[in-house]
Amino acid sequence: MAKKKKPTIYDVAERSGISISTISRVLNNPEKVNPETRATVLDAIDKLGFVPKAEARARALSGSNRIGVITPFFTAPSFVQRLRGVASALATSNYELVIYTVDSYDRIQGYFSSIPFVSNLDGLIVMSLPIQKQDAQRFLDHGIETVLVEYSHPEMNCIEIDDFQGGVMATQYLIDKGHRCIAFVGDKEPHDFEIHPASARLKGFKETMRKAGLDLPDEYVRLFVNTQERAMQATRDMLSLPTPPTAIFAAADIQALSVLKVAREMGVKVPEQLAVIGFDDIDSAEYLDLTTIRQHLDESGKLAVEILLAHIADPSRPPQHVRLPLNLIERKTA
Repeated sequence: MAKKKKPTIYDVAERSGISISTISRVLNNPEKVNPETRATVLDAIDKLGFVPKAEARARALSGSNRIGVITPFFTAPSFVQRLRGVASALATSNYELVIYTVDSYDRIQGYFSSIPFVSNLDGLIVMSLPIQKQDAQRFLDHGIETVLVEYSHPEMNCIEIDDFQGGVMATQYLIDKGHRCIAFVGDKEPHDFEIHPASARLKGFKETMRKAGLDLPDEYVRLFVNTQERAMQATRDMLSLPTPPTAIFAAADIQALSVLKVAREMGVKVPEQLAVIGFDDIDSAEYLDLTTIRQHLDESGKLAVEILLAHIADPSRPPQHVRLPLNLIERKTA
C-alpha cells in the first residue's frame, strides 16, 4: 500500500483559497494577519493535519529546553509574583524561561496560532487568560504540554482558585466584625482577552450580603477600569456619601491600597471608622498590614512548573486539575 502523502503548504493554500505568502505570515507573524483570514488558514491546517517543516525539524530534535509563559500585565504585582514562582521552580532545571506578554485579543490569538507550529517549546504555562476550544485542541494535537493558571479546560492541566468563595470569605469576615454598611470596589472587564475574577468575587460578596439580610445600595458597588486614580476617585465618592460605608471589600490588593490612601487623605481612621480588606496578598500587603484573602501566587507558579515538567517527562499522565486553597489573613486594616 502506498504511503499516504503528507499535506503541504500548497494543499493548505488550495483548501483555504489563501496565498502561500499569507499562510506563511499566519505561521510566523499571525498578529499581522486579519482574524478572519487567520481563522480560515488555521481551519485548513487543522483539517489537513499539516505540519510545517520548521515544526517537523523541531520534533526531530531531542528537545528545546525552553518553557514558555503567556501572561497579561507583566508588571502587575500578582503576575510578577506568579512569574517569580515559575522562575524559582525552573532555577535548578536546565530549562530556559521564555515570556510572551499579551496586550490585545489579536496578540493572544497570534500566540495561540503560532506557538504549536513554530515556537519550539517543550511546554507552556498560560496565566489568567481564556483559551478557546479550537486553540486548546491545536495544543493537544501538536503535543504541546500546557498548564492553565486561573482557567479551566477538561483536557488540559489547570490550577484554579474559587473566586466566588473568596468573595464570601471576605464579606462574612466583615459581617462577623459587626459591619452592616459594606461596599465593594473592583475593576470592570477592560479587555476582551482577559478572564475577570473580580466578577466572581463580586457575586460572592452580593450573595453573602443577601443571605445576611443586609441592604446593598447601588452606590456601594463601584466598578471602574483598573487604574489607581479611578480606584481612588471611587473611594472618595463613597466616603463622601451621606451614609458612607464602614467597610470596603476591594477585589484586589492593589485597589485596597488605593482605598487606604484616600482614607488617609480624608482623615478617615482605619480600621476604627473604615475597615478595608483586599484580595491576593501581594508582597506590599504585608508591609502595609492589609487584611486580605490570600491566594498562593508564588506557589501557583511553582506548582505550574512541577505539573508541566511531570507531563513533559511522561505525556501519558492524565491532566491534573488542582484547586488551591484561599486563606483569610487578618492584619490591622479590618
